[in-house]
Amino acid sequence: MNDSKEQVSFMIWTGDSPPHVPIKELSTKLVISIIGNLSSTIRNFFPDLQVFPALGNHDYWPQDQLPVTTSEVYNAVADFWKPWLSDEAISTFRKGGFYTQLFESSNSHQPLRIISLNTNLYYSPNKVTVNITDPANQFAWLEEILETSSQKQEKVYIIGHVPVGYLPYARNTTAIREYYNERLVKIFRKYSSVIAGQFFGHTHRDSIMVLLDEEEKPVNSLFVAPAVTPVKSVLQTESNNPGVRLYQYDLFDYSLLDLWQFYLDLRDANKKNESNWKLEYILTKTYGIEDLKPESLYEMAKQLSMPHSTLFEQYYSNYIVSYNKTILCEEGCKTCQICAIQYLDSSSYTDCINQEAMWR
Repeated sequence: MNDSKEQVSFMIWTGDSPPHVPIKELSTKLVISIIGNLSSTIRNFFPDLQVFPALGNHDYWPQDQLPVTTSEVYNAVADFWKPWLSDEAISTFRKGGFYTQLFESSNSHQPLRIISLNTNLYYSPNKVTVNITDPANQFAWLEEILETSSQKQEKVYIIGHVPVGYLPYARNTTAIREYYNERLVKIFRKYSSVIAGQFFGHTHRDSIMVLLDEEEKPVNSLFVAPAVTPVKSVLQTESNNPGVRLYQYDLFDYSLLDLWQFYLDLRDANKKNESNWKLEYILTKTYGIEDLKPESLYEMAKQLSMPHSTLFEQYYSNYIVSYNKTILCEEGCKTCQICAIQYLDSSSYTDCINQEAMWR
């Protein structure tokens, strides 16, 4: 990425620095040390680049249990991220692990607002936030920021770790608790004209989502980027190759125009004992769409949902970052993928799942 000839404006880092190992193998001190090491590594490689980070569910000890008030981890990480963030952003981050900051570009007539959410507060395994209506008052804060952005006619990118919506590999399962998911979807619909893009991580896989309004009109583009670490589990039986990506955006309104996905073929790297990162795909070319705006992604989603779609086979290969091109996603697997792409709220997702026969 550093060697690419593209002029990079800023980096989005969606969290999860520590290894995914049993709890007893880590500690608060170790987790803080790992986040510090990775933060300084990124600064060393990209000394002049603006970075907008977000916390992941593993960026805490014990994992997933991120608190609703200030903590040792929040304070330590705030210190690591001071070179990138304003005093106001750091102050907000110390209180709840989230922040907002303006990105001012010399090439654009208006600034872009970044909102980094701590979606780990809404993550199902987080026992700290059970029965809390608005953990750390993040919903109220988010609405206030978006309302102000709307009045000032700003454009906003939402970043976070655990995504909104339904998991593409687990039927009827939201990534965050369903109540929180419904609330976020409602907020994102209300301010969809302000939000120019949403960026998440967590699943280690490559997927898209299109937020539809109540009339099923596409209003927001959401991207879940694959991880640089491979992972497999009971629910995700196939693994993934490492991936990083480059987005292209419109300098006028920050709408998303394209993305270049790069990957490392781990089998090849292990065989040759060297890493050779390659371009995996360019989204508009692969799926035959004009740009990454909600209307274009919605057209793409409709193509993917056609029975026996070869385009969907390509999408699934990209989903696992070219891990194994012989793996097919059919019947129930395809249903989960298609419904997760287009339907982020409970009601419409359930209707989609009930029409399963259509995707086969």
